Amino acid sequence: MTATPAPRAFDALRIPGFAAFVGTFMLTMMADNVEHVVSYWVVFQKFHSPALGGFAVVSHWLPFLLFSVAVGALNDRFDSRRLIQAGAVLFAAVSAGWGYFFVTGTLEMWHAMVLLVLHGTAGVLWVTSSQMLLYDIVGPAALPSAVRLNATARYLGVLVGPGVGSVMLRTLGEARGILVNTLFYLPLVLWLMRAPYGRAYRGASEGPKRAVRGIADVVETIRDVRGVPVLAAMIVLAGAASFFIGNSYQAQMPGFASDLGHGDPGAAYTMLLGADAAGALVAGVLLETGRRFGQPRTTSALVFAMLWAAALAGFGATRSYPAALGLLFLAGFFELAFSSMVQTLVQMHAPAAMRGRVLGLFNMSAAGLRTFSGVTVGLFGSVADVHLSLVLAASAFMATSMAMLVMLRRRAA
Repeated sequence: MTATPAPRAFDALRIPGFAAFVGTFMLTMMADNVEHVVSYWVVFQKFHSPALGGFAVVSHWLPFLLFSVAVGALNDRFDSRRLIQAGAVLFAAVSAGWGYFFVTGTLEMWHAMVLLVLHGTAGVLWVTSSQMLLYDIVGPAALPSAVRLNATARYLGVLVGPGVGSVMLRTLGEARGILVNTLFYLPLVLWLMRAPYGRAYRGASEGPKRAVRGIADVVETIRDVRGVPVLAAMIVLAGAASFFIGNSYQAQMPGFASDLGHGDPGAAYTMLLGADAAGALVAGVLLETGRRFGQPRTTSALVFAMLWAAALAGFGATRSYPAALGLLFLAGFFELAFSSMVQTLVQMHAPAAMRGRVLGLFNMSAAGLRTFSGVTVGLFGSVADVHLSLVLAASAFMATSMAMLVMLRRRAA
């Protein structure tokens, strides 16, 4: 019997096309975070509303809850490249919209709410379709490496984005900075015009006969996923992380920064924004180079998920700026570890005929349920305290992950 060759570090980078994919993905993520830094800062300074910060989370992720499975179904039928391009164009239009209101000085709260919703809609088109295209580019053998490297690039974009956004705020101002940001989406749109990947290139020129059916697709996909225990467990874990925590603490970062004594848009604030992204970047490299450390397993994903929650609970509880930086670094490290393992396991076990719908259900859970983390951390924080709300949310997720790990070990016994 021939032994399966051991995976090599950075294996996905040896595949033609992946470098262009991950490069444009990182640039788009950077632009996404530049917009967050600039728009969140202006909105916070203008309205001083924790409730609006909570709405930023709700509106950003609600489209994932409503449309992820539908977008996944579209990917089962149509060219993923065109869906990604549609998302990138909408991203750029939202940045231009912010720029218009900043230039004219006419921004009102309802304007901000509409732009936040449109930004979330662009995200669901881009994220789900990109995951579909990623599998087409690298195939199953290099998938774990590709998912890790793509997650690392995402966090690199998150790390670079706050720095670029901060520089734009200080040198160009919020209006010109956000308008320049629209240009960062252009490389993705241009590369996808002729990128030789997608349905037509894998011999699947025609999609399934049945049409996209909205809620019926969601119900049917859930039924199919229940028959694959690994898929069900990882989708539930991703959903719990999104429901209780998500990235709601990032939308509230101006408030956390002010409480820690570094609320200005200078270097200290930028370091706070980028600390968890830096931890994720380190995790991505270590996961990619460490064979056993980086192997995707359900138990490993659960353990890393609990460590992520513990780090965020500590961040919420501390009033020390150096401790906050260290805890956010650890949070980023553990988040990349567990989230990349979860996505890899979902990709590997998704049936080929319905991969788009399964990825859509995964994103509905992993991203869509972040809608409610805006309520738990943002809106609860507006009537109580954002620090306490984050500690409670992280503790609830830790308890959920621990319960799942105990159940998993009991079944294996």
